[in-house]
Amino acid sequence: MSDPIHDVLVLGGGSAGWLVAALLAAEHPELRVTLIESSEVPIIGVGEGTWPSMRDTLRRIGLSETDFVRRCQVSFKQGSRFDGWATGTAGEHYYHPFMLPVGHGDVDAVPAWLAAEPATAFANAVSPSPQLCDSGRAPKQAQTPEFGAVANYAYHFDAGLFGQALREHAVSQLNVRHVVDHVDAVLTKDDGDIAALQTRAHGALAADLFIDCSGLAARLIGQHFGVPLKSERDVLFNDAALALQVPYATPDAPLASVTIATAWSKGWIWDIGLPSRRGVGAVYSRAHASDDEAHAALQAYLDRSGAPPERGTPRPIRFDPGYRERFWVRNCVAIGLSSGFIEPLEASALALVELSAQRLCDELPMSRAGMDAVARRFNDDFAYRWSRVIDFLKLHYALSQRDDSDYWRAHRDPATWPERLRELLPLWRLRPPARHDFGRIDEVFPAASYQYILYGMGFRPDSPIASAAKLQAGRACFDEAARQVRRLVPALPSHRALIQHILQHGLPS
Repeated sequence: MSDPIHDVLVLGGGSAGWLVAALLAAEHPELRVTLIESSEVPIIGVGEGTWPSMRDTLRRIGLSETDFVRRCQVSFKQGSRFDGWATGTAGEHYYHPFMLPVGHGDVDAVPAWLAAEPATAFANAVSPSPQLCDSGRAPKQAQTPEFGAVANYAYHFDAGLFGQALREHAVSQLNVRHVVDHVDAVLTKDDGDIAALQTRAHGALAADLFIDCSGLAARLIGQHFGVPLKSERDVLFNDAALALQVPYATPDAPLASVTIATAWSKGWIWDIGLPSRRGVGAVYSRAHASDDEAHAALQAYLDRSGAPPERGTPRPIRFDPGYRERFWVRNCVAIGLSSGFIEPLEASALALVELSAQRLCDELPMSRAGMDAVARRFNDDFAYRWSRVIDFLKLHYALSQRDDSDYWRAHRDPATWPERLRELLPLWRLRPPARHDFGRIDEVFPAASYQYILYGMGFRPDSPIASAAKLQAGRACFDEAARQVRRLVPALPSHRALIQHILQHGLPS
């Protein structure tokens, strides 16, 4: 029981498995890291959006941003734009940018916004990001160093190419052992720990710690240990998607630097722009919409957005929204889709992979004797994080005024809201979301993100009273955001122009 951890085996490739393997190998070169994946198991490969944390993750594993952009069909992402979520009227939209509001943490700008700028969208009043996105600007300049930012950003990319790039980097630069084989059985010790994975061609592969990145199959955490999924279907109804890749009408078409999420009567549609194509998909609940209705909604969106008529056949995706009751059992940790999946909204899936992998790295070196205590804390912390993701995603639906289907009306019913959201929304009628509402220093979503969604969806506090000094401080934030817009819009290149520059010349290291 006191033996230190030397050998780690990651089951499953794709973005999750290779991110975990690369981070472990980069931050703990004393470990022997092996990744096994089966050529018989297809990669889902639709996670094309990330959070700004991915920049630091790539830097830590030593993957050049220039190489990443060149190899993975990368574009920059400055946040998300929500079209038609609040009312469904033509042209209605709002932004959730990655840049924090000007003065966030020091100034409460909400009273001044309500007093002086109520006709201006909150995000537009306190951040330059919406204007940068509307004008097609990139979040950095050609001379900005790798991973450096003028405006905060994350990435869109081709998930299949990303997995390949991670694999080649992990194997060639980080000494990760790569085994392509099929697992036929899980071999256990007398105490219940996993001893080895029995493979067809390589025999029994033993390790001290096993990471289950086997996707929705959850080969270890679900099939072997039998840890059930905690369903969230009563809160977030979506359980299906139709995904499609479509070309641009012209090669030089504008390249969006946001994920565009467009509501339809029984779900929503994602639109992610990569340099050579768009990834588009209709998300829906099979309890509220048929596959044919979702297909019709997807095709109608593609018609409106100027997609060429040659589109191919959408790929159906099915999922059960929820997360594991435990993520770490004995000497096995579930990371990625094996640990759970809610829905594509706000691109939380890869972010939770990053958080899980970094937490695992932080806990090492580790002995088997201390592993159960580590597992208890890990399970508690990630149950909390999954719950906060669910709160935040539900907020997007709960405040909608759309009344064109039972889907949206059911989302508005407080009986479908998480308990924490039912408690906080009345409080936020009296004051804006604040750091005191979120009990941890490493919250998944900060108070600023809640403000962007609340006020973008039309939620308004009840006329908060503020002193003249506070109102003046708020107006100063608006003035500074406007100055940033005037400075950055003409100074930053177009998004597509920057991508072309990186492909030809790279970025300063």
